[in-house]
Amino acid sequence: MLFVLKIAIASLRIHRLRTILAIVGVLLGALCLTAVQHIGQAMYDKAEAETAKLGTNLFMARSGQLRFTPGGTSRARREATTFTIADAETLIQQLPMAKKGSPFATRSMPVRSGGTKVQSSIIGVWPVYAQVRDLELANGRFFTAREEEESSKVCVLGSKVAERLFGSSTAALGEQVFFFRATARVIGVLAPKGADIVGTDQDDQVLVPLSTYLRRFANQDWISGVYITLNHPEDEAAAKTAAEAILRQRHHLGEGKRDDFFVMTARDTMKVQQQALDLVRTLGWISSGVSFAVGGLGILSIMVLLARTRRLEIGVRRAVGARRRDIIRQFVFESGLMAVTGGLLGVLGGLGLAALVAFFGKMPFHLDLALVSAVLSGSLGLGLLAGAYPAWEAAQVEVLEVLRGE
Repeated sequence: MLFVLKIAIASLRIHRLRTILAIVGVLLGALCLTAVQHIGQAMYDKAEAETAKLGTNLFMARSGQLRFTPGGTSRARREATTFTIADAETLIQQLPMAKKGSPFATRSMPVRSGGTKVQSSIIGVWPVYAQVRDLELANGRFFTAREEEESSKVCVLGSKVAERLFGSSTAALGEQVFFFRATARVIGVLAPKGADIVGTDQDDQVLVPLSTYLRRFANQDWISGVYITLNHPEDEAAAKTAAEAILRQRHHLGEGKRDDFFVMTARDTMKVQQQALDLVRTLGWISSGVSFAVGGLGILSIMVLLARTRRLEIGVRRAVGARRRDIIRQFVFESGLMAVTGGLLGVLGGLGLAALVAFFGKMPFHLDLALVSAVLSGSLGLGLLAGAYPAWEAAQVEVLEVLRGE
């Protein structure tokens, strides 16, 4: 084997440039396939993690219309004023698959303490909202049902709001914050959670009792929507159908009238991102296939050249006892060596590129050994296939004819 390897390396060195070009073709194919698939998986894992931030089996009905951005996130637009607390209560009570829920109303509003002012999302919710959205407290407590009933002027700050206004979460407890002319006392600070899949920074928000928000802050009788926790993930489709029927009936929307609300789950947004990722992966497969094809043709061309320029070497080896299968094995080994070298370099480069993207994009990264094995096996198979014909041609060399001609 060592002797065969020495011969292979020596023969490939003679045509160094063509060898490198053939290897580069396989390298690019392996690099593209490895990088795109690993980056796509990292993006999918990140989307899964962000979906979990929304809450377990979360379902949402909201006023207005839904718009998806090119990045796969969603935004509500044209928020209607027809969604009421009674609508939210009806959904929570009448949906058989609903476990618990909380109506909510939100708007962007400046929050001030002393001379410091920050722009934040103010969200009016019920006390159960913390359980529905899987929120955890870093300090303090959440407001109670009694504080909701009494429209108490209390609030729970997101971690970023607390740090910007007071320097730390502990320093914020017991302090007063101002919303235009209204005030509220800080009773709790949320643990950091980051942005969710719909693009909301959950650390840059202020939670207040819903009744306090409607009466003291916004002076309105309508809400933005309702969050509901479902019993099982399989209930999503049935919950959407039932909620749409209930809301259309309550809003007196006849046949042909457009909804003034939308219902969705975290999985709906995931589907949009998944479609984009599937497209990227498909393009990765196509570009990799083209690169592999170019690499295979490069190996084929250089092996045909080697078979025709090494006729004397082949004749001498045959004369001293080498069999046809030895010649075939030699040429197939050389083509396989080129392909595996390109595949290995491409895999290493692809993994390095994927790791950099995951690091700077703050995405999880894991090594897909099955994909790596498949790429290396595919590279080897490509090399063996590309070297099959040149090896057969080399094995057909007639000893006497070559020696007589030389």
